[in-house]
Amino acid sequence: MYKILEKRVLSSDIKWFNIYAPQVAKKAKAGQFVVLRIHEKGERIPLTIADYDREKGTILIVFQEIGKTTKLLGTLEEGDEILDFVGPLGIPFKLEENVENVVLIGGGVGIPAIYPKAKELYKEGKKRIISIVGARNKDLLIMREEMETSSHELLIATDDGSEGTKGFVTTVLQNLIDEGRDLDVVIAVGPTIMMKMVAKTTRPYNIPTLVSLNPIMVDGTGMCGSCRVTVGGQVKFACVDGPIFDGHEVDFDELMRRNKMYVDKERVSLELWEKEVQR
Repeated sequence: MYKILEKRVLSSDIKWFNIYAPQVAKKAKAGQFVVLRIHEKGERIPLTIADYDREKGTILIVFQEIGKTTKLLGTLEEGDEILDFVGPLGIPFKLEENVENVVLIGGGVGIPAIYPKAKELYKEGKKRIISIVGARNKDLLIMREEMETSSHELLIATDDGSEGTKGFVTTVLQNLIDEGRDLDVVIAVGPTIMMKMVAKTTRPYNIPTLVSLNPIMVDGTGMCGSCRVTVGGQVKFACVDGPIFDGHEVDFDELMRRNKMYVDKERVSLELWEKEVQR
């Protein structure tokens, strides 16, 4: 069992859990994820490792309550325990040594996923880190302080213009390109459509672009095949070949179609659970 040591409410539907998982924390690196199961009859869901502390043996996860399992997870409190917490899974994030100027882009709950990459790169002290974070409005911007302390420059985009640039993260990215900034690589994590548009923005300029994919996933070991994605015309499994891939090679349209395969069933599951809770 894995105990929740700390819980924070970042917004109405975004929760922060610091979980005691020493064996996972011992090996965790930026770019990896865990697969958890709340109880014996629960489903397995993947969540990105947002931070880790090897000395304290903790793993940080930040998640948005969308479906039944994430909403149930959000009802847990400090001191409660999670049955299964498997990881670290996936190939760790890594950049070439000759890369100097890095742009990290996080949208929504993609911000916690981009944070450990920014933290590791900033700590190395060998690269200049420009971070772009975006949300629908300023109240939904999360982990701003953490991103500020791990970036040489932090830029903000909000859909409604309540903070930073009015528009999307791609608006800010295009501004950097138009200014003639040296951008050696762009790394984006967030909604699939956001990552698609980031890759579309950088492609004409041949700026290498990495994305962390979020397909449907079950076992996290490459056996079930549910997380398959097409990258460069080849089938890859996000759990063992990724989750980080070349954004210019990803078939985002296929990924978005696959992620909608069980929307109806997910809705029914959530409705049945909510009726049960209300009894």
